[in-house]
Amino acid sequence: MTYRPRLRWTALGLALALCVGASGQAQEAAAEQRSRVEAAFLRNFARYVGWPASAFAGERSPWHVCILGDDHFGDVLDRTLQDRIEQGRPFTILRDAASDQLPSCQIVYVGYESAARRRAALEAFKRMPILTVGHAPEFLQEGGIIRLIAADRIEMSINLDQARAASLTIPAKMLEVSRDVIDQGVQRRWR
Repeated sequence: MTYRPRLRWTALGLALALCVGASGQAQEAAAEQRSRVEAAFLRNFARYVGWPASAFAGERSPWHVCILGDDHFGDVLDRTLQDRIEQGRPFTILRDAASDQLPSCQIVYVGYESAARRRAALEAFKRMPILTVGHAPEFLQEGGIIRLIAADRIEMSINLDQARAASLTIPAKMLEVSRDVIDQGVQRRWR
């Protein structure tokens, strides 16, 4: 009789371990799916957003997509952009450089969790033709251009004032699917 309670506890422990393992795998799969969606959005931003010619070294220079801070993409971003061409330009990914050491990037994903580091990076890019993308709740108020959240639903918000200051053109179709838009200093909820 002393073995049965131990057997039950052992079976319960094993069942819990399997659930936790399955839950961990499900969380990893969900995180990879979010990264895939965000990577696809970064690629599509190159298609829809307008940059001045001065943002590129030459007519066929590649898109430089740069990652600052937390790189939750892993190899998902590499796979998404590999062999892709947008507007006649291939993609190059640059990671782990300080904002002042980055070459001319057209798209920068700012993944810093620290608000001070995020603000410093965004200040360094201010008025440069760089599309800044991040997920922090205060990202737009800090000077970022697109706040992108890939969770149960995709949410995109745009700081149109900052995009204009950076000489970037955001098309109406992107504004129409945005949750919030900052325009002329006023944040408006669109959806």
